[in-house]
Amino acid sequence: MMRKDLLVTGETYHIFSRSIADFRIFNNKKEFERMLQLMKYYRTENGLRFSDFIELKMVQHYGLEDALNIFTQNKNQLIKILAYCLMPTHIHFILKQLTEKGISNYMRKVLNSYTRYFNLKHKRKGPLCESKFKNILIKSDEQLLHLTRYLHLNPTSASIVDEPEDWSFSSYHEYLGKTDMNTLICQFNDVLDITPSSYRKFVNDQVSYQKDLAKIKKLLAE
Repeated sequence: MMRKDLLVTGETYHIFSRSIADFRIFNNKKEFERMLQLMKYYRTENGLRFSDFIELKMVQHYGLEDALNIFTQNKNQLIKILAYCLMPTHIHFILKQLTEKGISNYMRKVLNSYTRYFNLKHKRKGPLCESKFKNILIKSDEQLLHLTRYLHLNPTSASIVDEPEDWSFSSYHEYLGKTDMNTLICQFNDVLDITPSSYRKFVNDQVSYQKDLAKIKKLLAE
């Protein structure tokens, strides 16, 4: 089904997808890691399913991370991932579209692949997420910077962890320069001009405020 709001190539969007009825779609570290692998794999154009890719001899030879980097290098990118945060019941991405329908194709492949994996593992059927992901156009670098902070504070706002650095399934560690080059997912250095130390302060200054705001929103919804 075609989206009414066609996404524009060259523009950057906040992409948000929630599970149906707040169903928990990530239950353990292995499931979060599977999504991270899919996010990295499907950035580029290729006709091979991830489930088939991991059976290739090169994966056994090089290991998954190295094989991912080798297999996807020099292929056309559909999107550029600027930031992300995976939560138990929903996902946030900040994506720049690089090819026509790049974001839509990327989201379809990632979510369909993860759904197949999850359903097979849990012996269930049917979709995991709401039929359409939400998208918001990011119009300025300032808006982008503040949005990355919002994403990275999601786990603390939900009281899953005390500090954003304690959450392993967001791009916050990449922004702090604490991620091995071989496992990087995001490409933000040519967009955001900010040092790891100043970014940490920028995020930590809002930890309490965003947590209090989340509590107020929850009370208003009840």
